[in-house]
Amino acid sequence: MRTVLIRSFGGPEVVELAELPVPQAGPGEVLVRVAAAGVNPADWRIRAGEVRRLGEPPLGLGLDLAGAVAAVGPGADRFRPGDRVFGVVLPPQGSFAEYVTVPEAALARTPDGLDDLTAAALPVAGLTAWQALVGAAQLAAGERVLVHAGAGGVGHFAVQIAKARGARVTATAGPANQALLGELGADEAVDYRGTDVFGALGPFDVVLDPFSGENALRSLALLRPGGRLVDVRGTGVDRTELAERAGALGIALTELYFRPDAGDLAALGALAEKGELRPHLSLVLPLERAGEAVTEVASGHARGKVVVQI
Repeated sequence: MRTVLIRSFGGPEVVELAELPVPQAGPGEVLVRVAAAGVNPADWRIRAGEVRRLGEPPLGLGLDLAGAVAAVGPGADRFRPGDRVFGVVLPPQGSFAEYVTVPEAALARTPDGLDDLTAAALPVAGLTAWQALVGAAQLAAGERVLVHAGAGGVGHFAVQIAKARGARVTATAGPANQALLGELGADEAVDYRGTDVFGALGPFDVVLDPFSGENALRSLALLRPGGRLVDVRGTGVDRTELAERAGALGIALTELYFRPDAGDLAALGALAEKGELRPHLSLVLPLERAGEAVTEVASGHARGKVVVQI
C-alpha cells in the first residue's frame, strides 16, 4: 500500500511517499480503507520533531481519516466490513495511507448524509472545539463566547458549535476572512489587525484560545469573574503564572488536548448531517501531494480545513 511517512524529523524535504505492507487489525481494532484524511497543525509539528511524545521516526503522518471498514480484528464488534467510518489514528501509523488499523473506540459511523471529504475534516479540529466548548467550558445558551482565530481549523468549528448551543459568538480573524466569519454564523466578526482585541472587547463568559503563550495570558482580561478560558495548546508562558493569574481573577482555566472519543465523534457527525456544522474545505490534494498539504497548514494561512484525498 502507499503511505506518507518521515524517516527523520525536519522540513518538507523529509516527507516521502513509500510502499508498506497492508497492516492487520489486532484485538479491538478494525482495518480501514482510507478515502480521505484531514490535515492539522499537529502534522507539521510531528514532522518537525516538536511533538516527541508520539514517538521517534519512522512515523506516518496524518491523524484524521474517513473511509470504509475492510476487516475486523479479534474482539471488535462495533463495525462490520463495508461500514463507513471516520475518526482518529495516532502515530506511528498515519492516516495519509491507503489502509490503517484503528481502535474501535477512536471511530464513529459516518452519517449517510456526509461524504468522505467532509467526514475526514471533522475529527481532530472538531473534537478539539467540541471538547473545549461542550466538555470543558460547558457552554450554555445565551452566554458570550470569544473564539480567537475563528477562520482556522479549530476556530471555524468552534464558531458553529457555539452557535448551535445558542451562544452569542464573537470571533477574530484577519481582514480577508471577515466574510467567512459571517457565513459561519458569528454574531460579531472582529478584524484583529485593525482592532485592539484585548482593550475593546468583552467581558465574555468563555474564551477559546488556540494560540496559547502570551495570547492566553492577555485573554484573562477579556473574561468576567467566573468565566472560563480554554487553552487548546497549553504552551508558551510559564503555566504556573497563567494558572495563578486565572485563579486570582476567579477564572476557570482548562489546558486541553483533544482525545479520540466515539461519542463525541458521533455528536459532531450528527451536527454536520443536520447542516449545523459545515467544514470549510479550502484545499483538497491527492495522496502524492500530502507533503504540500502539510506545508500549507504549516504556513498558518489556511482557511478552515485542508484534506488529502486517497
